[in-house]
Amino acid sequence: MSCKINSLSPPFPCKLCTKKSKFRRRRRSTIFFSFSSEKQENTISTSIEPSTTESYTVSFKTEKGCKLEISRYPDFEYDAEGGIGTGVGAKVTENSTESDLPVSFDLETLYIPPLTSSTTKFLGLPLPPFLKIDIVPQAFQGSINQESGKVDLEFKARFIFSAGSLYKAAPLLVKTVLTSEESKGIVKSGRGKRLDKEGKCRLVGVATVDPIDDFLMNSFLGLPTECLADLKAVISISSSS
Repeated sequence: MSCKINSLSPPFPCKLCTKKSKFRRRRRSTIFFSFSSEKQENTISTSIEPSTTESYTVSFKTEKGCKLEISRYPDFEYDAEGGIGTGVGAKVTENSTESDLPVSFDLETLYIPPLTSSTTKFLGLPLPPFLKIDIVPQAFQGSINQESGKVDLEFKARFIFSAGSLYKAAPLLVKTVLTSEESKGIVKSGRGKRLDKEGKCRLVGVATVDPIDDFLMNSFLGLPTECLADLKAVISISSSS
């Protein structure tokens, strides 16, 4: 008795690539399963057919008109223009009806502008010159539906508050899914906007920020608390196969 099973494509790797990935045809392989008893011995042969994988290059840019919300404070107006990142995408095309493109961005190319007096306003006024919040990405990956324009990207980063050379807080770990759909927490919520024909979109994500080993920062922000990221971005996808 024999049966033919088409192999499923493996999940896109969580480890972000530092070089362009080369996607190749899978080799044909045959796996044998056997079982035996005192009366008989049977062998089942299963052939795994090769599948074709199409690769893509994905670019990500952030624009003006973004905002950040945290705790009970009013919105921070955030000009994220200049943020950039490059990633890769891969999709198995043979016998596939999936429209989602798994993507993963290279951390070495990913840059999110810090919150400073030149990029951020609070209550209509620039942040004091000595205040700075660096954003250090730890992960950026997910899926993009090229037909519907839906975007879901897992984003994890460390936010580091500093006041000149006098004070530097322990990093705040923020983990959320930046989505073109609705993101809703217990207190905060936001709605994004799907990719248009020019690749423009609005991505939102609610995250819970846990307390850190810093009494001053815990008290100032009222940790644990929720924060909301609201980013205007441009995502471009091109075939590299």
